[in-house]
Amino acid sequence: MMFSLPDSDVLYEALVARSDAYEERAYVGVASTGIFCRLNCPAPNPKPKNCTFFETPGDCIAAGFRPCKRCHPLAPVARLDPLVDQMLKAFDADPMRRWSERCVIAMGLDPSTVRRAFKRHFGMTFLEMARHRRLRHSAEVLAKGDKVVEAQLSAGFESPSAFRTAFAKLMGRAPGEFTDNALLRASWIDTPIGAMVTICDATQLHLLEYPERKGLAREVQRLFQFSKGHLGFGRFAFTDLVQAQLTEFFEGHRSKFDLPLALHGTDFSKTVWRALQDIPAGQTRSYAQLAQSIARPTAMRAVARANGANQIAIVVPCHRVIGADGTLTGYAGGLWRKQKLIELERAYAVSVSSFKTRQASS
Repeated sequence: MMFSLPDSDVLYEALVARSDAYEERAYVGVASTGIFCRLNCPAPNPKPKNCTFFETPGDCIAAGFRPCKRCHPLAPVARLDPLVDQMLKAFDADPMRRWSERCVIAMGLDPSTVRRAFKRHFGMTFLEMARHRRLRHSAEVLAKGDKVVEAQLSAGFESPSAFRTAFAKLMGRAPGEFTDNALLRASWIDTPIGAMVTICDATQLHLLEYPERKGLAREVQRLFQFSKGHLGFGRFAFTDLVQAQLTEFFEGHRSKFDLPLALHGTDFSKTVWRALQDIPAGQTRSYAQLAQSIARPTAMRAVARANGANQIAIVVPCHRVIGADGTLTGYAGGLWRKQKLIELERAYAVSVSSFKTRQASS
């Protein structure tokens, strides 16, 4: 369980009030119409006897309900916020623009309101998102063999020092320190929950992280030292394999990855990371349960530290570890991503359960 939902009376009151309090935490299936909705849906309120409350859209679909065409419960909640949707459309139309608060004001919007909205939905501000995109573009320019000054100008930085500082803050090293035809290569992979930075060699995955993870620069720095400076930008054929398996995962066709991994950590940490990979998709474990699974029942804090030090997100599924009370706990990519991943993987659990039921009855 991700959340402990209140009883049906409380949820029905929230439904009648069209409350946002349970947004992305609770949904209602209406027996009289066969559809399911968000609790803030503008449709007329159904009778209490016709309402069944669920934690996720997957649970609603598994129970036979169809998504509502008024509140669109399968759509990302961020896109339902008119302010966020407006900013994302503007960003998509001109991603390389040097966005500033003055640009936001020119659109007739309040920068502080935009800042709070993006923090709430994405865990970063709009301006941070825009800067990450420009820095990503500069890395792509470097991967083509172009000079640092060309990458700087293409990313919209007038000052070389400002570019070096921003780049090093994200990637751990100044752009000129990355090499051509390197043994380890960094690239970006787009996913439904945001872009991810990946570092691979020709046969193994070394890192898969969210750009806004605070420890990303430190992790890249360690790989720079591990490779003795042989770290650059670009892709191997193996990078394409990583991307293909991530695509299959998000499309619901792959519940387990079979990628060769280069795990950089202590023997204890590697043991924890392997135990994480043994947790089936659609299931979760507490830190205590994870510690017991590796025969170290008193090492819960050490297990938590190893879990937090994982640098291969999703593939080594640290998002499957939750609090002992069933609540979500810290996640480097943001709790909203952790929730999305667990919800996605519940569909795998439903599929496996349905398959076993069909086998038993045949």
